[in-house]
Amino acid sequence: MALETILLAVGRSDEDRLDRLAETAADIAGSAGAIVALGHVFTEGEYAQATESLDFDPDSEVTPDVIARRYLTIRELSDAMEEAGVEYTEYGRLADGDDVGEAIVDLAGDVGADLIVIGGRRRSPAGKAIFGSTVQEVLLNAPCPVTFVREESDQN
Repeated sequence: MALETILLAVGRSDEDRLDRLAETAADIAGSAGAIVALGHVFTEGEYAQATESLDFDPDSEVTPDVIARRYLTIRELSDAMEEAGVEYTEYGRLADGDDVGEAIVDLAGDVGADLIVIGGRRRSPAGKAIFGSTVQEVLLNAPCPVTFVREESDQN
């Protein structure tokens, strides 16, 4: 299977692991000659807050793609891809309610992703059997393989 498009999906909770996510996606994309689709999925509340904090008129029709391109996580990931010499595109999506996982799966289909890179954090012993609901949704419903990147502190 040739890797042409890798979706690196992030949200607000990924701010502490952007470096590891970017490194993972860039390493895979660089060796495969793939494009990385940087995707930030917003909940409705995060989207409203981002629109306000970025000084967009709340009545204007600003798309999630526009918000994502100006959002810190995507800007930092864009810089990392440029530094690694990896071609990338930028996307924003608005989750229906709080169903971020479904929005990531939909975005993967929209961009024709051959691989999804997604992050997560350590869980309690009981929670280890079940990933977070977003990650679980992506793992179970993704149209392609998924690479899960743990927080660096989880490596010990």
